[in-house]
Amino acid sequence: MSDKLDANENIINETNPFENHIRLTSKYELNNAVQPLLTDLYQISMAYAYWKNQKNDNAVFDLFFRKNPFQGEYTVFAGLEDCLKYIQNFKFSTSDIDYLRTAMPQYVEDEFFVYLENMNLNDIQIYALREGSLVFPRIPIMRIEGPLPIVQLLETTLLVLVNYASLVTTNASRFRLAAGEFKNLLEFGLRRAQGPDGGLGASKYCYIGGFDGTSNVLAGKLYSIPIRGTHAHSFVSSYNDLSDLHDRTLKSVVSDEMFDLANLSMDYLTQLEKFEFNFSLNEANRGELAAFIGYAIAFPSDFLALVDTYNVLKSGVPNFCAVALALHKVGYRAKGIRLDSGDLAYLSNKVRDFFKKVAKVFQLDFFESLTIVASNDINEDILHSLNMQGHSIDSFGIGTHLVTCQKQPALGCVFKLVEVNGRPCVKLSEDVQKATFPGKKNAYRLYDKEGIPLVDLLTRSDEDEPKVGEAFLCRHPFIETKRAYLSPSKVENLLVPVWINGKLVQENMDSIDGIRERVRKQLNRLRNDHKRMLNPTPYKITVSRTLYDFIHNLWLDYTPIGELK
Repeated sequence: MSDKLDANENIINETNPFENHIRLTSKYELNNAVQPLLTDLYQISMAYAYWKNQKNDNAVFDLFFRKNPFQGEYTVFAGLEDCLKYIQNFKFSTSDIDYLRTAMPQYVEDEFFVYLENMNLNDIQIYALREGSLVFPRIPIMRIEGPLPIVQLLETTLLVLVNYASLVTTNASRFRLAAGEFKNLLEFGLRRAQGPDGGLGASKYCYIGGFDGTSNVLAGKLYSIPIRGTHAHSFVSSYNDLSDLHDRTLKSVVSDEMFDLANLSMDYLTQLEKFEFNFSLNEANRGELAAFIGYAIAFPSDFLALVDTYNVLKSGVPNFCAVALALHKVGYRAKGIRLDSGDLAYLSNKVRDFFKKVAKVFQLDFFESLTIVASNDINEDILHSLNMQGHSIDSFGIGTHLVTCQKQPALGCVFKLVEVNGRPCVKLSEDVQKATFPGKKNAYRLYDKEGIPLVDLLTRSDEDEPKVGEAFLCRHPFIETKRAYLSPSKVENLLVPVWINGKLVQENMDSIDGIRERVRKQLNRLRNDHKRMLNPTPYKITVSRTLYDFIHNLWLDYTPIGELK
């Protein structure tokens, strides 16, 4: 389908007429800052202490979180690709070693720096959920096994790569749920992001979380994300009147005839006033009209105008409609308008009514369905409010609240040692919720016959996998009386190998669009009560009978017995 009336050239996206997709591809390179020195000093200090004590034990660490973000009951795992690129390129450079020699105490032996310089990750094994999977508290997102000093050095960097990525992807998915499946969502957050790295990461992970495009051009190039954008208020206010137009003509699509788009637009503006569209020619700002004409001449196939610089209903929308009608005369179809201020529900409905009246008066059916885009500091609560009020918005441009995750600034993933040389390691706490689950574990998702996930299950690594159709006892990890038998219709092993013996396991990696589709499918399968905004039902996290007994006995063994006096 073409946006020109003679159906030739310039294909548009029928599902979102806001902007044509511009898909650029390039080999993605990890940020140069993501390297071994992107860590906390205590990691290097511990590595030296391990090395000094010849403690090269085989260790198992779990990367997980204890609470879902945004008062919700699910999280989307993201950042795995970045983690594995970091692992692939892990190498202390000569300049890194030179710096550490000056930064660490003088008594640190030179052999330690040689050890760091020769370090590789061939003995590291990493198991992880597929990127884009839903994950829940205490379920290991990643399990990292290998020599203790080396795995310890990975902690901070893996956490920084997973925490923000998963947080912003989860945030984007919640915006998608709030807006609805068929609304277009555009990420406009670059200028408000926490620096260029935050801006690029946000664009990538908002797309994975369900957004349709970004205004970030570099993100479009690096990640093949559709890029979208029109003009700002400055473009409109830079024009004073029609005399600012140095080029007023546009060639017809169907012939060689040249049309004066300014004269055509003024003619249609006069007709709109005569048909009593509730505005006057004096109210329609001529500088705004000139700006719209200039933009339409530059982008006749992609004309979408920002209409709230002066007055939406008295100036912006009449001026847009006049130019859109002039474009139609030349053989093009306009895309629509953007609202960036005011009562979005009220204004969008009024604009839609205006479009419907134009469609009826000028017998142009397409005018009824012109796109209405809204921006203006939109957050998740506003989307829910708009749905309750009723609105006519087709597409949302969302920035600050999305990319900065203003509702909750951090996810809080942790990296905990759970086993050394086969010996379980445990961290106790006055708060039982912060106690770790010791030992190497497997994780499974159990489904009912409708394909709906029922529970996530942790077992000891040496236990048999639950079997389809066979009753399996699932226990609450803390409350002894909460337990139930479950006969799953499907069993999914959550932790799959992604890095084994120094090599990436390619079959467990996905493209950005594949990851995005996984998010969509898993959210569609999750029960609605787990996804609702207010008081969502917690998803059940369970442990096997064997793991329950093991961790509770271990907690008791490590808990000091008090003495009453």
